[in-house]
Amino acid sequence: MAFCLFVVLLVLDQAVKSYVSATMVLGESIPVIPGIFHFTYILNPGAAFGMLENQRWFFILAGIAIIAAFLYYYPRLRRQVAWFHYGCVALLAGAVGNLIDRIQDGLVVDYLDFRIWPVFNIADIAIVLGVSSMIYALMYKMKDMDD
Repeated sequence: MAFCLFVVLLVLDQAVKSYVSATMVLGESIPVIPGIFHFTYILNPGAAFGMLENQRWFFILAGIAIIAAFLYYYPRLRRQVAWFHYGCVALLAGAVGNLIDRIQDGLVVDYLDFRIWPVFNIADIAIVLGVSSMIYALMYKMKDMDD
């Protein structure tokens, strides 16, 4: 099940990025709900909110470190509560999705634009939901494991 989650998130992320790159012009914005939600094609040289702009090798090395840590700890992760286990898988899928972009072009394809938030992509959603799931597990589901 975890492998399926990883594959679905990664394939969906890469497929949408490929479609956006092939069918839209850089900077193009297509209103879905005008003024609220648009598909806007941008290339992000940094992390969330454009932080650490143009630090390609830092992000590539960080992505590789996340993959290595996941593979090393996975035998233990499988035994954790589902919220933590699947959160780690979602985080990994998002990190790999953005890592693929960084290796290819040094930039991440972003396209989901809610106008009140910086433009983002499916990999970013996977990362945020994965980390949120891990935090939830640590705060509410894994409390009794220390006792």
